[in-house]
Amino acid sequence: MKSVDTIARIRREFFVRGRSIKEIARELHVARNTVRKVLRSGETIFSYSRGNQPLPKLGPWKTELDGLLAANAAASARERLTLVRLFEELRGRGYEGGYDAVRRYARAWALETSAAKVDAYVPLSFAPGEAYQFDWSHEVVLMNGLPMTVKVAHVRLCHSRMMFVRAYPRESQEMVFDAHDRAFAFFRGTCTRGIYDNMKTAVETIFVGKERAYNRRFLQMAGHYLVEPVACTPASGWEKGQVENQVGLVRERFFTPRLRVRSFDELNTLLLDRCIAYAKAHRNPEFPDRTIWEAFEAERASLVPYRGPFDGFHAVTASVSKTCLVRFDNNKYSVSASAVGRPVEIRAYADRIVVRQDGRVVAEHPRSFGRGETIYDPWHYVPVLARKPGALRNGAPFKDWVLPGAMDRVRRKLAGSNDGDRQMVEILAAVLDDGLGAVEAACAEALGEGVHSADVVLNILARRRPAPIPVGILTPDALKLRFEPIADCARYDDLRRAG
Repeated sequence: MKSVDTIARIRREFFVRGRSIKEIARELHVARNTVRKVLRSGETIFSYSRGNQPLPKLGPWKTELDGLLAANAAASARERLTLVRLFEELRGRGYEGGYDAVRRYARAWALETSAAKVDAYVPLSFAPGEAYQFDWSHEVVLMNGLPMTVKVAHVRLCHSRMMFVRAYPRESQEMVFDAHDRAFAFFRGTCTRGIYDNMKTAVETIFVGKERAYNRRFLQMAGHYLVEPVACTPASGWEKGQVENQVGLVRERFFTPRLRVRSFDELNTLLLDRCIAYAKAHRNPEFPDRTIWEAFEAERASLVPYRGPFDGFHAVTASVSKTCLVRFDNNKYSVSASAVGRPVEIRAYADRIVVRQDGRVVAEHPRSFGRGETIYDPWHYVPVLARKPGALRNGAPFKDWVLPGAMDRVRRKLAGSNDGDRQMVEILAAVLDDGLGAVEAACAEALGEGVHSADVVLNILARRRPAPIPVGILTPDALKLRFEPIADCARYDDLRRAG
């Protein structure tokens, strides 16, 4: 059809200058029927679209091409083929047509498919303190110069849009507990509902509708903070759209360019500072007259008060080896020598490992997330040294053992004696009864007098111990006299006369 300027000129020549259709057609080199169509329709633009596109060669191959396009769209982004590759695949099956027909058909197929997938949503609004949303994301940082994928926990208050972000090495359940506790401590409270996806650390079984079988420990945490957990429909991320959007925002603003940090503590401090800075600098989308931070400060009064930390651990049972070691998460941790021979309970927290036996703590270590590492506490092996003092010299737990200053000087001085190891073991064993501070002070006093033997140090400790309180003799109530006896010598005289 003719262009817009030609149509405009036809209309001006006829309606303004009063020229005939024949004259206009001759001057503009268009057909008279075209001039009549322009004048009679009153339109200023004409577009042409073919009602039915003939595909003489592609027609028999539409089914094949539909299958290839559908399979290609369902594949992951890295595995999708270009349209040229699909054309070559179709040619290999016997198609004799050209690429343009395939390209036009693929474009129409994509438009039709995308139109069929478009969904409509209802905007959501939440009251203050009503709900929060939780999710995980994976981000890449440079930690100590090496690239590392960290798992980032996202918590978002639905009313004020205040966010909390913290990074962890894993997505395990104890990390979920720690993220909730730190978020609620930062918010100084929590909401009445928590919205989650169906993560395995929270949901064990998905039933019809919204019914879920939640993990027992997860329900304990929710009960502690007075939160009602709500799980989304599977593959329905829009039900927690705020935290889904937060994941993209945090990735773009907090982790780009790639962060360079030395530890998780440094990374999490940086993330918390950026959360606060973002909240103070950006407006709340629902209340444009207030920043996110101002809306958050107003929402705090409606939050459920923070009830203190939840004892969020993941417990497993383990056996103790004869070398006083327990295995957990591909690493080994030392325990007290008294725990050998009986099973123990390992409580794994986000940052530490606590080993308990019969209700008492037999070991506590910072948690290691490496593989094949052995973490020793030399004090766990001191009772064993009493029977094997020679192990002090070459024992693995005692390599690079840093003792307090005075004790370390005594150890170096005793190293030259024949029975130096035995004497040092006696001094170390005294720590279990008198405490590290008292033994350190005794060693310092002995060194001040110019001596360093174990007998002198133990003698100083004995002199410094408080004198024991004498235990008096207690008479049971049943043996106490109720009436004081009265002396009567006449009875003695009577006995003599009877004799």
